[in-house]
Amino acid sequence: METLAAWVDMASAKIWGLPLIILLIGTGIYLTILLRGLQFRTLYRSLWLALIKRKEEGASEGDISHFQALMTALSATVGTGNIAGVATGIAAGGPGALFWMWVTGLFGMATKYSEALLGVKYREVDELGTMSGGPMYYITRGMGQKWLGVIFALFAAIAAFGIGNMVQSNSVADVLNHNFHIPYWVSGIVLAVATALVILGGIRSVGKVAGVLVPFMIVVYFIGAVLILCLNYEQIPHVFRLVLDGAFSGTAAAGGFLGAAVSQAIRHGVEKGIFSNESGLGSASIAAAAARTREPVRQAMVSMTQTFIDTIVVCSLTGFAILCTGAWQQINPATGAAFTGSPLTSRAFELALPYELGGYIVVFGLILFAYSTMLGWSYYGEKSLEFLLGEKAVKPYRVIFCCVVCLGAVFKLELVWDFAACMNGLMALPNLIALLWLSRVISRETRLYFDKYKTG
Repeated sequence: METLAAWVDMASAKIWGLPLIILLIGTGIYLTILLRGLQFRTLYRSLWLALIKRKEEGASEGDISHFQALMTALSATVGTGNIAGVATGIAAGGPGALFWMWVTGLFGMATKYSEALLGVKYREVDELGTMSGGPMYYITRGMGQKWLGVIFALFAAIAAFGIGNMVQSNSVADVLNHNFHIPYWVSGIVLAVATALVILGGIRSVGKVAGVLVPFMIVVYFIGAVLILCLNYEQIPHVFRLVLDGAFSGTAAAGGFLGAAVSQAIRHGVEKGIFSNESGLGSASIAAAAARTREPVRQAMVSMTQTFIDTIVVCSLTGFAILCTGAWQQINPATGAAFTGSPLTSRAFELALPYELGGYIVVFGLILFAYSTMLGWSYYGEKSLEFLLGEKAVKPYRVIFCCVVCLGAVFKLELVWDFAACMNGLMALPNLIALLWLSRVISRETRLYFDKYKTG
């Protein structure tokens, strides 16, 4: 087992090496140039469509609203990466890692836009009467390469049981056991039932719950983090200097922090940014394809705000809270080393907020973020398996997914985490090939929409 774990860990490091990172960022840069910086030019209108208007006027095909599709995608991405991932990036790459997370997020918005546009354009109605779309469909129908679509769907279905299921339920059970001494098996049963109550109802049920749960958890976490910044407002200019200096000149050792070179800041910032917002993996286009809309471009504009909210807003709040409080330089007495991961974020909140309020915000944030991730990824896995095996596989899949939630809470899953990370990386490859292959379609659809928009 140790040999297998070492092999999987090595495979994960190879897959998520420099070539894939360059391909992910390079695709985002290429699409940004191709679309003439659309994510910057239309950000205000996109946020208005996503958060204010919410619904499309008139009759449109689809299963859920613009807003519910966005919240379903956010439910899968706003997760442990926003709490533990950001902290790990700063602990390993220094404050400069946050800058490279921003870079990843800003260019990733163009990638996310393109994925959603293709997801809606090439979607189709299945035998159950619901919309099906995503990379496996635009690879098959747009590129004419079904074998590559099958590969994507296979990797996505496997990843759904790993990073979208067992890893998340284990994280929740671990937090509840550590803080409230709740047995792992009890957490597993409760999580399995809570998941079943939502996903057995299909995408409409997932969309409704995500539409309430995701805004609530983001707002609570947002308020806690903003309160920390208000209490430490005099540190904010210093934090900006730390981030910019660390991004281009590295960070010297200080306190419990061992120091980091520029290369470490870039590597960990890009890795954690991609892990957090999933731009390039193609997963969010599966949710986008379920939206009620007549215009692929309009839904794509809504979908790209997911990356902005996830990385530019939530990840930045976590990073600033860690840097403002100085928690990143402290020693963890339990380990004798610097804080990292979720304990680092928890430490920052505890230092700034009184009466253990900060610790509880992080604990319940982790629980809600992980649970919402399971809901979002359950739908991604469902649609991937439906593509592979047909509609008959949907109901059995939902039941099995809930059972696996319970199992994941009980077992330690380092091997599963690394294996799921491999699947995520392998998902990205066929998706990025499709985005580059179909980039002319993305450009043409965008140009036609905005020409029509200008003429009313």
